[in-house]
Amino acid sequence: MASRKEQKEALRREREARERAAKEAERRRRLLGYGTAGGLVAVALAVVVVLLLAGRGNGGTDRASATLLPDGGSVPDVKTTDLSQAAKAAGCEMKSFRATSRGHTGNPNEKIRYSSNPPTSGKHYQFPADDGAYGKAPHDTEVVHAEEHGRVIIWFKPSLPESTRADLKALFDDQKGYQLLLVPRSNMSYQVAATAWNSAPEPLGTGRLLGCPSVKAETWDALQDFIEENRGNGPEPVP
Repeated sequence: MASRKEQKEALRREREARERAAKEAERRRRLLGYGTAGGLVAVALAVVVVLLLAGRGNGGTDRASATLLPDGGSVPDVKTTDLSQAAKAAGCEMKSFRATSRGHTGNPNEKIRYSSNPPTSGKHYQFPADDGAYGKAPHDTEVVHAEEHGRVIIWFKPSLPESTRADLKALFDDQKGYQLLLVPRSNMSYQVAATAWNSAPEPLGTGRLLGCPSVKAETWDALQDFIEENRGNGPEPVP
């Protein structure tokens, strides 16, 4: 009998296959639309768009660069497993936001007013951002959809010291990148933050935010505790 880990891995592969097929169908639809409306020039432009999207879907230019998220960092073992205590010791704040929508948009650039910065829940793009460590942030609408699928997002200021950014990459690697996104974000008041979208109360759930104005030794406990408490708990828990 397959182990729970093997079952999760099989379900994850099935999900990724479904999402790739859906994205490819959407790209083909766009190509046909461009061709009808604008002729060969529009088709050529659409092909360029498809190639860019394909590169992004496979990791492409949006994934972490060695410059922004270098290797060589390390993360201490967890000392405090209680999230509230760890957050208090790290000087981080914990906030909750009642979700107002689980609706989809067909435009990843749509301007959506979220309840928090960084966002924790709400209307989102129809395709979620992939798990990964990013050198360039996906659209918020894509990240929020990933949160709906039970992902935890670790956000960081790109201006953090190189050693801290390396430690964040080490945290991501230690977690095997499982249901986890590491995303740069300049326009937030925190140096590091973590967000997730919990399923309760149904049907919309609650967004959760851990915001840390600075990074200190205790911050690593808070981040790891937040991941363990929230990962896989989304309104639509896709492996």
